[in-house]
Amino acid sequence: MTTHNVAFAFLLTLLAGLSTGIGSTLALMSRRTNTRFLSLALGFSAGVMIYVSFIEIFPEARTHLCEEFGKKSGYIATTLSFFCGIALMALIDRLVPNFENPHEAHRIEEMHMVRKSNDRLMRLGFFSAIAISIHNLPEGMATFASALTNPALGISIAIAIAIHNIPEGIAISVPVFFATGDKKRAFALSFLSGLAEPVGALIGYLLLMPFLNHATFGIVLAATAGIMVFISLDELLPAAEEYGEHHLSIIGLIAGMLVMAGSLLLFAR
Repeated sequence: MTTHNVAFAFLLTLLAGLSTGIGSTLALMSRRTNTRFLSLALGFSAGVMIYVSFIEIFPEARTHLCEEFGKKSGYIATTLSFFCGIALMALIDRLVPNFENPHEAHRIEEMHMVRKSNDRLMRLGFFSAIAISIHNLPEGMATFASALTNPALGISIAIAIAIHNIPEGIAISVPVFFATGDKKRAFALSFLSGLAEPVGALIGYLLLMPFLNHATFGIVLAATAGIMVFISLDELLPAAEEYGEHHLSIIGLIAGMLVMAGSLLLFAR
């Protein structure tokens, strides 16, 4: 692992995280939500994450852990780590109260309602930013670990995470702007929440680098696969269906898998 690889992984994580600013910009500058595009894009992102988790990341993690612990023990360790990644995201979701769930679909049209000062909406926007930041920490670790494994794979994951972050930017901007009428505050809060992803990557790097070997790398990769599968099934696909038609989200899902399969074949070693 070279310094160049680490720097590239951090850069990808930063760009993926800051795409919350894209969602915020769309909310502040557009008049209507392109629900068909968002439905397709979110389904596409889920397809990329699910396919790459099972086809590339899980087998890569299994290889590392089997080298360290043997065939059967390595497979068991990979499976346990995968479900630990799912459990981590489920625990984070459990700690976010339902009435402040940051993954509720918001539309740009909400920005153009009659504005009035509303403490509850401001609180909703603020807690959405905190909740999304907490979610973004393990997502940052996942993007970072994927990019370290394979830069081409990291680019695909970063794009999928970036698409995933666009509606999160809208989710923060809508209630903050609706409550205050302040575009700068709405954008800043949304933009800053995205910084949690490179922070998550940095935490993972500082914690794991002193102990990095086949075992720790395999555990991180398997947990990364679990994190991305949970994000896809719990956040992306429900949001895709809420924004658009069921068939659009499934078309996006299959398209994401096809594109990911094509890119993996293209860069096959």
